Amino acid sequence: MSSENSSDDVRQVWDVVVVGAGPAGAGAAYAAAVTGRRVLLLEKADLPRYKTCGGGIIGPTRDSLPPGFELPLRDRVNAVTFTLDGRYGRTRRSKHMLFGLVNRPEFDQRLVEHAQKAGAELRTGATVSRVEQHGPAVPDRRTAAVVLSSGETLLARTVVGADGSASRIGAHVGVKMDQVDLGLEAEIPVPSTVAEDWAGRVLIDWGPLPGSYGWVFPKGDTLTVGVISARGEGAATKRYLEDFVARLGLSGFEPSVSSGHLTRCRADDSPLSRGRVLVCGDAAGLLEPWTREGISFALRSGRLAGEWAVRIAEATDAVDARRQALNYAFAVKAGLGVEMAVGRRLYGVFSRRPGVFHAALTGFRPAWKAFAQITRGSTSLGEIVRSHPVAKRALNAMER
Repeated sequence: MSSENSSDDVRQVWDVVVVGAGPAGAGAAYAAAVTGRRVLLLEKADLPRYKTCGGGIIGPTRDSLPPGFELPLRDRVNAVTFTLDGRYGRTRRSKHMLFGLVNRPEFDQRLVEHAQKAGAELRTGATVSRVEQHGPAVPDRRTAAVVLSSGETLLARTVVGADGSASRIGAHVGVKMDQVDLGLEAEIPVPSTVAEDWAGRVLIDWGPLPGSYGWVFPKGDTLTVGVISARGEGAATKRYLEDFVARLGLSGFEPSVSSGHLTRCRADDSPLSRGRVLVCGDAAGLLEPWTREGISFALRSGRLAGEWAVRIAEATDAVDARRQALNYAFAVKAGLGVEMAVGRRLYGVFSRRPGVFHAALTGFRPAWKAFAQITRGSTSLGEIVRSHPVAKRALNAMER
């Protein structure tokens, strides 16, 4: 589809315009387009594009993928080595795959292709400068205007913001963040002898800074090595990555990519909509606060956003649109919000007592079993705390 000439005074109005073509945006575009609605997916970069991310695909991510989606797995993980700031290493193994590893450019591209197959139109190189819901650019109350940096204005019945942690759409909605962390990562090509040693196994290191940890994710002949810690500790986080890489014996290999990224978790009272505009994924601050896992949160919230965007597009007045937006917020909070609340509590304990987590995962079988079940997707953090009295009491005790 293409926009009609504005000089004809007849402007195409999209049912849904999605801003950002990551997992959240592609998921939202797919969910809306599969209903037969007119959907436009905007992305400022050319695809495929690099994204700072470990690329771990856990059970909830797999369960949220579109029908027929084939994961472009680079490795299947059935073993995890845990260390505590480089010490006390122990490897735990599972008979079943714990999670898979993907390269994000390839993974994201395939998600976009699925959205296109469902009927969504993609436009790359489109940078959004702002969204307007009132004023001369908006022809009626059932419409929102998406203004591009080029000056072009696109009209939509609903707008979904999935434009990352520094979201312009999130700013329009008024998203508030209460946890901001800095992740640093390097993609390190290694010889086959080194790659073989890491095949099927990841490393998680509980780091020296409060709330920090590091990881090694193998992807064929490349190791994704990264660390994350609280924003404001930039120099210390960089030293942690350097020391981590050196400890692993990887300092002699030149990274093909070195990058950084801020992750942001929403505050409990942060809005998820404003008028006919919804936010999802990183733009909404939806990710697990302890591990900062965001791909499953992006896909799940994106799917919900796409489904409710269609309902809002069909709303005949502001009251009905508001009702549907509130239903979207309730759906997000009832599922992802519960997981985030437990993750926030775990993050607080982990920041003070990383050694307890290390001891539990390496020496206490029920803790390892719970970790394996969460990664495989047979349970969640929220479900474990809710349904296992021992886990609930242990978390309460550690918080004191």
